[in-house]
Amino acid sequence: MNHEKVLIVEDEENERTGLAELVSSWGYRTETARDGSEGLEKAAQWTPSIVITDMKMPRMGGIELLERLAEQTQAMAVILVTAQGTIDSAVQAMRLGAYDYITKPIDTQRLRAMLQNASALVGTRAELESTRRRLRDSGSLGQLRGTSRKMQEIFRLIELVAPSTASVLITGASGTGKELVARTIHQLSPRRDRPFVAINCAAIPETLIESEIFGHEKGAFTGALERRTGCFELAEGGTILLDEIGEMPVGTQAKLLRVLEDHKLRRLGSKVETSVDVRVLAATNKIPDDAVASGELRSDLYYRLNVFNIHMPPLREHKEDIPDLVQLLISEMSAKHSRKAGAVSEAVMNLFNNFTWPGNVRELRNTIERAVIVCDSGMIETKHLPPGFGHAIMRTSAHDPDAIRMGVGTTVGEAEKMLILKTLESTSNNKTKAAEILGISLKTLHNKLKEYGSSAAETDAGKEDASQSGQ
Repeated sequence: MNHEKVLIVEDEENERTGLAELVSSWGYRTETARDGSEGLEKAAQWTPSIVITDMKMPRMGGIELLERLAEQTQAMAVILVTAQGTIDSAVQAMRLGAYDYITKPIDTQRLRAMLQNASALVGTRAELESTRRRLRDSGSLGQLRGTSRKMQEIFRLIELVAPSTASVLITGASGTGKELVARTIHQLSPRRDRPFVAINCAAIPETLIESEIFGHEKGAFTGALERRTGCFELAEGGTILLDEIGEMPVGTQAKLLRVLEDHKLRRLGSKVETSVDVRVLAATNKIPDDAVASGELRSDLYYRLNVFNIHMPPLREHKEDIPDLVQLLISEMSAKHSRKAGAVSEAVMNLFNNFTWPGNVRELRNTIERAVIVCDSGMIETKHLPPGFGHAIMRTSAHDPDAIRMGVGTTVGEAEKMLILKTLESTSNNKTKAAEILGISLKTLHNKLKEYGSSAAETDAGKEDASQSGQ
């Protein structure tokens, strides 16, 4: 027997009564209200855990009720019931803190699953309060670390959005920790005991990406020797992260949009639709507006994913977090490799604080990992850093010869070419590393070099492989 209290706010009497009877049949205790004003009064007196409210009602509608409930000390999961024509308003409500929304006519199976997840949210609140205290005391959230103003704001946003079912678009340059944000959102959500599945859209060939995401039936295409379960079905009840969403083919984006809107998918080669209950998070190192303008990202998919946006800043914009990050990474890497390094010297910390970190936290992690492995004492010294690391710092802090100078009248295309070729030169023609620093995919880099007719675009696999293996 479920003892959660559910308040149903609906101005149409038949719909209000029918919904109350349905929810009661699932074991919830229910109470009803005829509009937002009465709902607000009953919420204050009866303190329900969940509120199901219609969007449009006389006196006070669902949006205003949501805002007024947010002012109460008793936290409640608010589910909005909306017509197809007001979905945009419902998405806006998600940004204001609504737990979820459902369209009319109500899919009872989906509503029941929604109520079960919202009930789990009640148990999450104590954990979230504990998280808030931990944030105040140590500046950490999951695997994320930072006491800077920027990181604290990110923690606040994660804390706000995690309990809901809202889609989240995580933006930022490569290496800033976008996947860590996604994992933290999942860990702080009612879905934390269900699967978390991450898929990198840039790492899968266009011919296979639909099969990876949606699955396929035996014989759907040449080589499909058996049925394959896609990532959405693997993540059932949990969370899926679509990393580098801007690299997903536009045709696949259209199919993804339908899954987001209808919560149903069709495997390749199948005539049957399968219902899925999955929270979708997406990440990109592109500037979303630019990706939409260039046609790489469908505008309707962007707006559907961007219910909530979290932007991860480059490490150079929150350098005050470097000392804490360094200590965290040393502890992690020392345990991973069974080494005894415990700290860095003052000289090393000075170098770290003065470096621009083009590869962001990922580059810092790689630098620390190497240093921990080669360090034979408890203190990491400059000699344990990668060859040339200190020299690179001195050059950067002196007169920055890596800076690109261009005169007035330089076109955007010319500036882009100069930046790409200079970055490639700084990585000794290591295209993989150059693409990571530039925040673009390897495929995009190759296309740009081909466009420039650069000798750097010529295939020299042995040379590049040797460069990569030396990292």
